[in-house]
Amino acid sequence: MTVPDGVEVRGPVEGRSAEILTEGALDFVAGLQREFGARRAELLDARAERQRRLDAGERPDFPAEATGADGWRVADTPADLLDRRVEITGPTDRKMVINALNSGACCFMADFEDANAPTWSNMVEGQVNIADAVRRTIELTGPDGRDYRLDDDVATLLVRPRGWHLPERHLLVDGQPVSGSLFDFGLAFFHNAREQLERGSGPYFYLPKLEGHLEARLWNDVFVWSQDRLGISRGTIRATVLIETILAAFEMDEILFELRDHASGLNAGRWDYIFSVIKKFRRDPAFVLPDRAEVTMTVPFMRAYTDLLVRTCHRRGAHAMGGMAAYIPSRKDHEANERALAKVGQDKEREAGAGFDGTWVAHPDLVQTATDEFDRVLGDGPNQVDRQREDVTVTAEQLLDVRVPGGEISPEGIRTDVSVGLRYLASWLSGVGAAAIDNLMEDAATAEISRSQLWQWTATRSRIATGELVTRDMIRGVIESEMRDLRASLGDEDFGRYRFEEARTVFERVAFGDEFEEFLTLPAYQLL
Repeated sequence: MTVPDGVEVRGPVEGRSAEILTEGALDFVAGLQREFGARRAELLDARAERQRRLDAGERPDFPAEATGADGWRVADTPADLLDRRVEITGPTDRKMVINALNSGACCFMADFEDANAPTWSNMVEGQVNIADAVRRTIELTGPDGRDYRLDDDVATLLVRPRGWHLPERHLLVDGQPVSGSLFDFGLAFFHNAREQLERGSGPYFYLPKLEGHLEARLWNDVFVWSQDRLGISRGTIRATVLIETILAAFEMDEILFELRDHASGLNAGRWDYIFSVIKKFRRDPAFVLPDRAEVTMTVPFMRAYTDLLVRTCHRRGAHAMGGMAAYIPSRKDHEANERALAKVGQDKEREAGAGFDGTWVAHPDLVQTATDEFDRVLGDGPNQVDRQREDVTVTAEQLLDVRVPGGEISPEGIRTDVSVGLRYLASWLSGVGAAAIDNLMEDAATAEISRSQLWQWTATRSRIATGELVTRDMIRGVIESEMRDLRASLGDEDFGRYRFEEARTVFERVAFGDEFEEFLTLPAYQLL
């Protein structure tokens, strides 16, 4: 393969990887890195500085100045994004891409981020699968001889690149690892944008982990540069931003304003949002959350955030997208399946009633349940953007009031955090970023909640409901017990194959470190 000057590929180029890692594509990604890498680094430094101020007692607030002249709206929505009542999400492996596009959902978010373990092969083969899906040539014959190929009618494709914080260490530009965000976006856009436009769609993206409008401005500049570089009209790209950090919740209007020529909506990324609340105020006893299961979407601070999201989006003509239904239907236990579908139905009924235009599911068997609830509210209409929710007024105090009525820390909650954290990390280190654990589809966000709760509970000297102090020794005892149970249930061979000892090392580092690791995927990435 031919590599542009200043570019070094450190991962193997095997099979169809050469179709993705072309000289033109690598030159495009290198151009993005050279143009925007320094600004990315500055924004990550600004995150660290903001954290120091939060640690010193600063509290977030809404910006003092309005975003431009009042009355502005985001760009008109493309036809194939008007109806987004159910979106399915998942990693970019070949079978998942085919099944998700055939699922009956309106849209499929192909995920290079939290539902994906960023091994080199996953990242490059995922790009191959996306390119084949766009061209409708994707197919697969499974080990059992079953053939998978696309139906005539498929979901609209969106792609989620990695967040600004993650590097791609297998591609160096001028001696430095390229941004994972720019690598994922750049390859997907370079290879597919024109093809998508010729087929009546477009290059549509989800943007994760933003912490404010300046990070949205960087993405907007990336979009403008990329469209200009390929000779594609500005405004062709459409982006939906995940509001999954507490700081972004205070700047939703500003984020939409920065991306207004490219924006199509905001999404309530509930699990990362809970993680962000813990992370940003990790040493403050006033922000201690109870067991994860107690922090539902109906508790006051979560309801305030989602109501504000709907109000903000609809005021600006953008879609408000609801959160993930993480339940995995059981085809063996009928009663468990009925309970799961009932919970999903209740969650989606609440979202549709609150004004959301669509929602997320993690499994094809949940598509119909979610669709039914939105059909009841939307009827024949594609969305409810015209429902302005002028009844909503949310204060900074409401967004920051994280009290959970009746919520407690329990021994069961500690064990759940340990169990989910260890099993998810073992899956991630084995190359699988979306793991079915206890009938829930877990991704990096829920593992982040698990380890950050344990860190917070020990750092703030929190107590379980019986009054006993949560200590590192207590948690280590639970870890030891869980490891014994896992070894006994899996056997020595599978226990070793799934890298549980390495998972334990990473988990203890991110749960017990004197300094809080910003993302568990950063130290874990060194082991991939």
